[in-house]
Amino acid sequence: MASTTAAAAPRSGLRVGVQKFGTFLSGMIMPNIGAFIAWGIITALFIPKGYLPNETIGALVDPMIKYLLPLLIAYTGGRMVHGVRGGVVGAVAAMGVIVGTSIPMFIGAMIMGPLSGLVMKKLDGLWEGRIKPGFEMLVDNFSAGIVGAVMSVLGLLFVGPLVTAFSAGAGAVVDFLVRNGLLPLTSIFIEPAKVLFLNNAVNHGILTPLGTEQALANGKSVLFLLEANPGPGLGLLLAYSLFGRGLAKASAPGAALIQFVGGIHEIFFPYILMKPLLILATMAGGMTGIFTLVLTGAGLRSPAAPGSIFAVWAATPPDSFIGVTLSVLLAATVSFLVASVILRASKDKGEGDLSEATSKMEGLKGKKSSISSALVGSGAAANAGPIRTIVFACDAGMGSSAMGASVLRNKIKAAGFPEVKVTNSAIANLTDSYDLVVTHQDLAARAEPATTSAIHVAVDNFMNSPRYDEIVELVREKSGTGAPGGTAATGTAAGAVAAATAAPRTVTDTVSDSDVDEAPAGSDVLDPRSVVLSGRATDRDSAIDEAGQLLMDRGAVSAAYVRAMHEREESVATYMGNFLAIPHGTNEAKSEISHSAVSVIRYPEGIDWNGKPVKFVVGIAGINKEHLSILSSIARVFSDKEQVARLDAAETVDDVLEIFGKVNAR
Repeated sequence: MASTTAAAAPRSGLRVGVQKFGTFLSGMIMPNIGAFIAWGIITALFIPKGYLPNETIGALVDPMIKYLLPLLIAYTGGRMVHGVRGGVVGAVAAMGVIVGTSIPMFIGAMIMGPLSGLVMKKLDGLWEGRIKPGFEMLVDNFSAGIVGAVMSVLGLLFVGPLVTAFSAGAGAVVDFLVRNGLLPLTSIFIEPAKVLFLNNAVNHGILTPLGTEQALANGKSVLFLLEANPGPGLGLLLAYSLFGRGLAKASAPGAALIQFVGGIHEIFFPYILMKPLLILATMAGGMTGIFTLVLTGAGLRSPAAPGSIFAVWAATPPDSFIGVTLSVLLAATVSFLVASVILRASKDKGEGDLSEATSKMEGLKGKKSSISSALVGSGAAANAGPIRTIVFACDAGMGSSAMGASVLRNKIKAAGFPEVKVTNSAIANLTDSYDLVVTHQDLAARAEPATTSAIHVAVDNFMNSPRYDEIVELVREKSGTGAPGGTAATGTAAGAVAAATAAPRTVTDTVSDSDVDEAPAGSDVLDPRSVVLSGRATDRDSAIDEAGQLLMDRGAVSAAYVRAMHEREESVATYMGNFLAIPHGTNEAKSEISHSAVSVIRYPEGIDWNGKPVKFVVGIAGINKEHLSILSSIARVFSDKEQVARLDAAETVDDVLEIFGKVNAR
């Protein structure tokens, strides 16, 4: 028993590791597919064998494939590791492998981009917080230049030759498989890998670079269609449409349309997971498709992504159109026939739990699948199930979102749902693991692509949006408890009352929330020296400077962070309502914070904040959630008009600290 368990763990860990590696490789390729398509269009039209041969325009083909595409891949990889700074260094380093070889250096770019970004990230961490104000730009620029130069030389002398040798070896293996008629057997590995989400490591790490080299030399490559052929999945779903039962049969026609036309192959994975024997159908279909391509000498000019029939046809050269089309149709036919036999021979006719299979597929993928969940009616919070996790997302994830999360958290607990977790996050750190996402209306478009499975709510301010009451009602509706006063609501409401009558806390105590509880107890975030009862500023920008200077005086931030506070304000205003503004830096400026701190300035006469009256400016610099406790107190104060009036009438700094300290006891 013990030995079996011990043996299983590494396999699972290895699978997860390969999945993550494949996802990372895919993350470098997929954002640049548009550039591959642009290169494919120019190639299809203007090379000597193209539809509209043109020597002048055709001159774009070689520089794009040798320089543009590898540089884009390297920049994307570096940026994934260390933001724009990592992307720039990664692109510089990639030039070393590019100029040192005569082949398109995609694999080299995939190595040098992330590697250089990682080196830059580690070096930045060494001197973070140790650079004197005013020298940040000098150090940043010269360090990036030095790292880029060194890494490009290393790429030229060492990485380039190694990648060239690897590409030659891999190409020889592919040639061997083709010459001996063994290439169709790759479907035995590719089709199961697709269902397990292990295909990205092979497809984007090896097949796409090798296929591009072949396409550059021969005008096309069969490798582009080994994994992207939509035929096997189409045949499987058509078999379910005719011979399946229940939800699987009802949903299969829609899934077939999405898979074949939309190119989203993952939508058929749950149908295989319900009956794993059906993997034989897609394997047989895949082998048939590849055999047809080899037999007809067909291939694609460029990657087909997503794997839609239209994307496949768009990447098909004229002399391969018949072969590629036959490959898709015959793959679908064989997959359909094999799947039909399996379904008709089985007692349940494929009538499994599609919702459970979708959840299993999402577990393999590592995140929710909005397409599959929407089709089968499971998984996505927008379609079914209670709302358990809510995230407030803003640019930096330290100020506006933290305040909004605190306000809504209190409302939801008061409504009797303390089990609902309300957190905050920077948009850049969002994952598709939340049931509901709240963003400022100016940021909604940035948050939606990363959280496609969630319900999205956009607000105009985070402090007192009327939409919070709508969210509370939605939580109640999804929970199935009905109006407050039922058994479940009564029990949880009692807990909320008990919590509300707990002993008072000081301004440095943590509040009762899973995220805030992680803040170190006793953090001196709000200091009397950072509280000003009568600010000198007369406009928004000077008020930001004044709040930022208080943070600098405590050694919490650098001057660069104060500049980032202005940048943040220009992108999305930090006005919260109830005479409050909370200026803070951007997500990129978090590295300029030495320790968490909050400054509070009152302007008795008020100042204009983008057309809104502001009397209280709270400057925020937060890391490691140390500032969330005081922000929770501030949020509670400014959501209570009586407390705002007390704060407006406060005569001493101690009065201000007392208000923020005692509000938790209310």
